[in-house]
Order: sequence, then C-alpha cells, then structure tokens
Amino acid sequence: MKNIVIICMFLTFLSCKQETKTTELFIIPKPVMVDFTGNEFKINQHTSIVYCKSNIGFDKVANYLKEEIKKNLNLDLEIIHSENNSKKNAIILIKDSIQNNHPEGYLMNVTKRNVQLFSSTANGSFYGVQTLLQLLKIDDLNDQITFGNTIPGVKINDYPRFKWRGMHLDVCRHFFYKEFVKKYIDALAMHKMNTFHWHLTDDQGWRIEIKKYPKLTEIGSVRKETMVGKSWNEFDGKPHAGFFTQEDIKEIVQYASDRFITIVPEIEMPGHALAALASYPELGCTEGPYEVAKTWGVFDDVFCVGNDKTVEFLQDILTEVIALFPGKYIHIGGDECPKAAWEKCPKCQKRIKEEGLKDEFELQSYFIRQIEKFLIANNKKLIGWDEILEGGLAPSATVMSWRGTEGGIHAAKLGHDVVMTPNPICYFDHYQGDSKSEPLAIGGFTDLAKVYNYEPVPSELNEQESTYVLGAQANIWTEYITTPNHLEYMALPRMCALAEIVWTPSKQKDFEDFKTRLKKHVLRLKAQKYNYRSLDY
Repeated sequence: MKNIVIICMFLTFLSCKQETKTTELFIIPKPVMVDFTGNEFKINQHTSIVYCKSNIGFDKVANYLKEEIKKNLNLDLEIIHSENNSKKNAIILIKDSIQNNHPEGYLMNVTKRNVQLFSSTANGSFYGVQTLLQLLKIDDLNDQITFGNTIPGVKINDYPRFKWRGMHLDVCRHFFYKEFVKKYIDALAMHKMNTFHWHLTDDQGWRIEIKKYPKLTEIGSVRKETMVGKSWNEFDGKPHAGFFTQEDIKEIVQYASDRFITIVPEIEMPGHALAALASYPELGCTEGPYEVAKTWGVFDDVFCVGNDKTVEFLQDILTEVIALFPGKYIHIGGDECPKAAWEKCPKCQKRIKEEGLKDEFELQSYFIRQIEKFLIANNKKLIGWDEILEGGLAPSATVMSWRGTEGGIHAAKLGHDVVMTPNPICYFDHYQGDSKSEPLAIGGFTDLAKVYNYEPVPSELNEQESTYVLGAQANIWTEYITTPNHLEYMALPRMCALAEIVWTPSKQKDFEDFKTRLKKHVLRLKAQKYNYRSLDY
C-alpha cells in the first residue's frame, strides 16, 4: 500500500512538472502540436547551423538565423554545408517531405545533441526558425532585455491554417520611408505572416515611380498641405511628399522575399485617383484642373473609363508594376468609386451604349474586366476590394471583403477566392480603448479581444464554399497616423492576435492562454524596439 501511495505521488509530481513546462512556452502564434522530451539543447560559441547547399532557399533561412542569434545572444555561429543530419552541437535545417509535407509546415525535434528542423520547403524551415527564436528564454531585468541560450526539450509539429496571412499598409495618406517599411516587414515575419499588401496610390499621394509617366511623382507625390486633425477647414500649411523609386521597390521586394513574404502592390482604379489626375488631367471626365487631395474621404473626380487613353495609361503603369513585383497578385482597388462624373461624361455614356451596358455599375465592371484580361495575359491575378462585385464580377478575380463579410460570402458562393478583412474587426486604424486616452484615430473600436475572437470562415458557407476563403489580413489606413511610433502602436499587439487567427487551428484558440503568452511575447517586441500598446485588456 505504501508503495502504491509513493508511485501515485511520483506520477502526480510528473504530471505537475509536465504542466509547468507547458505553461513555460510563450510561442505566438500557438503551434499545432507540442510534446515535451525533457532534453534541452544549449547554444554556445561552437554551435553550427547546418543545411544542404542544394536545397533551394535554405541559405536565406540559415543566414537569417545566424543574424538573429548574433543579435540576441552575441554569438557568431558558423554555417556549414553538409548532408549530415545528425551532427552534434548543431541546428540542422533538413529538407524532408515525410516528416512534415505541408508546404509551409515544419517539424522541430530538440535533443541534447542537436536541433533538427524538418520541412518540405524553405518557407516551412523559416517558420520553424521563428518558433526556435521564441523558445529562447527572455527576461526584462531593470528595463534591460536579456536572452537565454537554452532551447527546451520539445518536439513540435506545426503548420498554418490559412494560405493568406497578411497585413496592409497605406503609405499614401502619410508617407513612411524605406527603412520603416522594412521594419514593418520584420514584424510580419516574426509572426509567420506571408503577405504584405502595400497601398501605393490614392487621392492624397502617388508613391511609386513610373518611368513612362514622371509627372506621377513630380506632381502626384506632393500635396501642398494636410488637414489638421479632424478639422476639415484647418490646414497645416506644410507640403507632404515622398515616393519610392523603382530601386527602392526592388530592395524592399528582395528584403521581403528573404523573409518569405510576398508583396501585393495596390494601384487604385478607377476611383481614388486625384493624385494621378492632378498629374495627367486629360484622363479625367472634366479634364481638370485637379489637385492632389489635402483632405480625406471620397471624391467624385475619378478616371474616365470611357476614354481609351485611360486604359492604355493604366496598362502602361501596370506593365512597370508587374516587372517590379514577382508575386501572383496585383491589387487594383476598385472601391469607393462614385459614378457622378460618369453620369455626366459624354465619353462614358457613349461607352455604356456601345457595349450594351445597363448603367454605370456595369461600366465599372466592364472596365475591371479589361484590366483583368491584361493582367491574365501577363500571368498575374487580379484582386480588388468587394465593390468589384457590383455590376458583375470579373471571371477569375479574387475578392477582398472589407465592408463586413457579405462580399466575401457572396464571392465564395460564386466560386471565387476570398480574403477576409472586414471592417471594423480587421481595421487597425480604429481605437483600441477610450478615445480620450488614446492617440488620434479614425474612429470605431477594435480591441485585442475583438480581433482574437474573429473567425475568418463565415458560418453561412458550406464546407466546399469555405475552401475559397484564402485567409485574412488587417488593414492600417494612415489618415490620422503620422509617425512610425504611432503606426507601431496601432499595429501591435493586435497583429499578434491576427497572426494566431490565421495560423492556429480554431479549436485550439484560447484568449486567456493567449494573454498569458503575450505578456512574455511583448518583451520580444521591446527587444526589437517596437512601440506596442500596453496590455490592459
């Protein structure tokens, strides 16, 4: 009897120990499966990073890991090209589709001898590295962040729930420089996100160099002043300018690619076009004069889609954009396009009659279809905001559902791919708390809990229709966000919550558990010098 009691006490101790270990992992997003082995691995100055040189893309992963270890632990690890998957005192990046065959998944096995990271692609290996870095113990001692060099003994099998895990950034309302865009991309990479939606043109500024049309940046990238706060009749009297050269774009695209992030550029059409019209007024229905907008909102002056030169102009622009961005998607906006100018425009009315269109909504659909044909001919796929549904959806277009979830539901039922980004849940330009104590925001209320509890697949969709939901992203519009510090405050930690939504299986989500992990995770944000909102919940 005494022996039985001792055995029970011992088993209870082991159970408690196991539970304690479980709560010591502070990984965001939460992995799919974690087992504890008890065999921790210690990184030291003799540890090496090993991978087979013939495995495409694994060099990026190895170099990234080397830099992060150097930054966090001040250790300069050697990179070794080898097929030895059992090397001692090594972190080994192994291409292996048997251990984990998900294209973005990985299997990590930590032993005293080494860390083996199995994946079928370099993408999966990179996400495994992000987990490995989060396994390093982190503490804040007297406002000084310190990292431990021990990786706990775990076996992790992990893969994302969704293909599209994204964040958006508007650099038109307020311009953000190249180095900050890179820092923003780093935040995405840290949270295993794979898509950066870059909003590059709008009424208030044209931010991408187009060599065939230099006036777009000479004129369109500069507004003479900006409204002050939410006073529509008061202006700061200061020009606001900035754009990315094509060399800047190439550098940022490569930077993102090195972190396995695809950039989706957005070139707005046929609305939100004042910066372009100020540069080339002959492309508007009234032919101007136009001015780069100095207030926010929606404007009646849009591209004249009854003018053949407009389509030619936009195709020329897209030709240069396509050459800069190797990803599959080109975002053409398509949102908030008033029809008032088209109703009065002889060219637009003539086009409606010639093409047998019912109204101006079908005219917009006709225009979007023209652009889609051009993109398809150039091996690209069109994506646009859910207004592209109006008047009939282009044949192979992908819909980004922002006006709630209705557009996404409708598109999925039609058999079109969908990215869910509903306002207000996925709009990180909204307040996170009492507006009296928060930085200026556009309005609304989207706190951490609201983001975390969002389910991207609408209940209205059946199993087959649900397969068209590619994933979700959050949008940051910058009308009232003027500095990098303010933008980071609006993005973090809500980005952390979104990352778990699009990665972790829905049944494993637990807000209380997430909050516990987040308390430690924000130290990693602090170590990277991000300005995040405090965790008052």
